[in-house]
Amino acid sequence: MIAKLKNLGPGLLFAGAAIGVSHLVQSTKAGADFGLGLLWALLLINLFKYPFFQFGPRYASATGESLLDGYKKLGNGVLVIYYVITFATMFTIQTAVTIVTAGLASSLFGDFISIELWTVIIIIICLTLLIVGKYKLLDNLMKVIIIVLTITTVLAVILAVINNKDPVRFNQILPDNSIEITFLIAFMGWMPAPLDISVINSLWVVEKKKNTKAFNPKTAIFDFNVGYISTIVLGIGFLLLGALVMFNSGESFSSSAGKFSNQLINIYKTSLGNWSWAYIIIGIAAFTTMFSTTLTTLDATPRAMAKTTKLLFNKTTKFNYTFWIGLLSIGTIGIFIFLASEMGLLIKIATILSFLTAPFFAIVNYILVSSKHTPKEWHPNKKMHILSWCGIIFLIGFSIWYLTTL
Repeated sequence: MIAKLKNLGPGLLFAGAAIGVSHLVQSTKAGADFGLGLLWALLLINLFKYPFFQFGPRYASATGESLLDGYKKLGNGVLVIYYVITFATMFTIQTAVTIVTAGLASSLFGDFISIELWTVIIIIICLTLLIVGKYKLLDNLMKVIIIVLTITTVLAVILAVINNKDPVRFNQILPDNSIEITFLIAFMGWMPAPLDISVINSLWVVEKKKNTKAFNPKTAIFDFNVGYISTIVLGIGFLLLGALVMFNSGESFSSSAGKFSNQLINIYKTSLGNWSWAYIIIGIAAFTTMFSTTLTTLDATPRAMAKTTKLLFNKTTKFNYTFWIGLLSIGTIGIFIFLASEMGLLIKIATILSFLTAPFFAIVNYILVSSKHTPKEWHPNKKMHILSWCGIIFLIGFSIWYLTTL
């Protein structure tokens, strides 16, 4: 067990990338607007997405190559579709997570500079860390961040429950109009994360295997499960905080990055008590969470796009990791400068796009891990086959339902 804990890495990176907007923003807002009425959605989407996320480390650890290499074996068409989807969503997703991070930085460290300038500073810091520290830095940093975040969030929830005077109700408050249905789709789109992170996770597993020979399929799946369970527990925690502190309070979250961040930190402050040190601890925990997401996503997409470009053209091109991380950074800053006040809209667009593209990743990951390209002993068992089919039907059905309500 100790050896397994020491080998933890890609699973915690997955958790670091996942525990961000989906948790701090979407889960908290779900609790604030619906109480515990959307707890079923949180649990259901985590269950149905699980196989497709797990297939990433399963395939990578069993074959020594990423899902992108597997996609190429299924045909260049699959790789091209991935390339187009990723390029179409990468800037919006990066901007969405960076907006929240910049807003939290402004709330925590002061608004003596604009949120736009905070964005530039954060992007520059992330770029420096990734260029200098690379994967090893991410691996080590995330272990500390996840531990701190888990302890802080669990403590906040416990104290919020203790301070709550009203009984906790589990009656379902289902969305009943187009605005609420749109939020439900957005909520499930990024809970616990977009499915394309399975591709990134497989790339991280390949990197981990280079440094750790003992990182076999069993270890990889254990590592992933630890990270995945963490995202579920913390997702429930943030939903509870929103429900216990803001539900039926008459307050609603602002679409402005700065105002939203202040509201978010005040939720923690209210649940822990009005102690001066509580604000600092909570603010740092929330900022660290979003900073880790900004850092991991800034590494993830360029890594995937560089690999995809190389596979499509069968040679090393100028469109390498450095090119893509530079392009993503510039694009994020540009979008942010012009749309900083539209945080809610950006997050909604990013999360809905993630949900609508989820069936593609679910189907392709399932086909690949069940094919001849994956060693037979690591094919899904009967239960995973059934859960995969249920997940695919659920994701397609929900996407069709949403499109018909537009």
